[in-house]
Amino acid sequence: MSATPTHLRRTVVRGAIASVGVVAMLGLAACTSPAGGSAGEETDAAASLESVNLIAPADPGGGWDQTARAMSQVLTDEDLVGSAPVENIGGAGGTVGLASLANEKDPATLMVTGLVMVGAVETNASDVRIEDMTPIAKLTEEALVLVVPASSPYETTEDLVDAIVEEGAAISVTGGSAGGADHILAGMLLTEAGVDPADIPSTLNYIPNSGGGEAVTMLLGNTVQAGISGVGEFVEQIEAGELRALAVSSPEPVELLPDTPTLIDEGYDVTLTNWRGLLAPAGVSDADIEALTTLVTEMHDSEGWTATLEEKGWADAFLTGEDFQSFLDGSIAEVTQTLQTIGLVAS
Repeated sequence: MSATPTHLRRTVVRGAIASVGVVAMLGLAACTSPAGGSAGEETDAAASLESVNLIAPADPGGGWDQTARAMSQVLTDEDLVGSAPVENIGGAGGTVGLASLANEKDPATLMVTGLVMVGAVETNASDVRIEDMTPIAKLTEEALVLVVPASSPYETTEDLVDAIVEEGAAISVTGGSAGGADHILAGMLLTEAGVDPADIPSTLNYIPNSGGGEAVTMLLGNTVQAGISGVGEFVEQIEAGELRALAVSSPEPVELLPDTPTLIDEGYDVTLTNWRGLLAPAGVSDADIEALTTLVTEMHDSEGWTATLEEKGWADAFLTGEDFQSFLDGSIAEVTQTLQTIGLVAS
């Protein structure tokens, strides 16, 4: 039986958003709310959406950072806004950035979120939760890839998994934040290999990091034996022959790595794809939500974003409004259950 969370196999239904007029756009302040105000307060000051602030809740180099910077480029190249600066607020699987968003007073702010943050909220017992923020859109899905350094003795997924089962903590695996998609996939592989979920925390020597760049450094320096991350974060080193891809986590091979087998091909009934989306601060007005949703929809429909998806190997998984809210609720419930099943959080 597959250990895959059911929401990760869901067919994406593209959300349709009606265009809003200039009046809705005027509800969104282009700068920070007046001192003493809150994100949920209405203000008489009307300003067009000339800029939007983007938060990548991780260090540079990882998938969230790549997403935020790709958005910034498309939004400005397509003249959808005059500026879209990116701020990196890394730490604790994105929950440091989440806490920052909770205190944000400027409604013209979007933070990248995703499956990693859903897991990190649980494993870090975060006081601030995704449910406290304002969901705007789901953007993409991406397969994960299991890699080893080019000089590694592990030629197949089975070689690596068997080594972890036999040698335990002597084999280190790096990836994103604790409890995130990479960590979950490692736990799912060991569960599929027959390891008791209660033994996974002591068997799996997982070394988390807050950005894909750090994982690459550790792998190329041979300080870890394996790594897991989004395909887009490792593809350059794989193509250069510096890393060896053992398998991808999607049901089918991915375009960027057409010769890399899936975990199913390798004999492990496991699939997992990492989704990414956008949150706005808590308590923003309905007009602000509509204006932000319209902006993101225009970005999604642009030629620049279509080209970005192809370049990065990201699957289009666009959802907004109630469709995204429903997906998010399901993701939170299912990831929490999966983390409990593989022993990464207490039941």
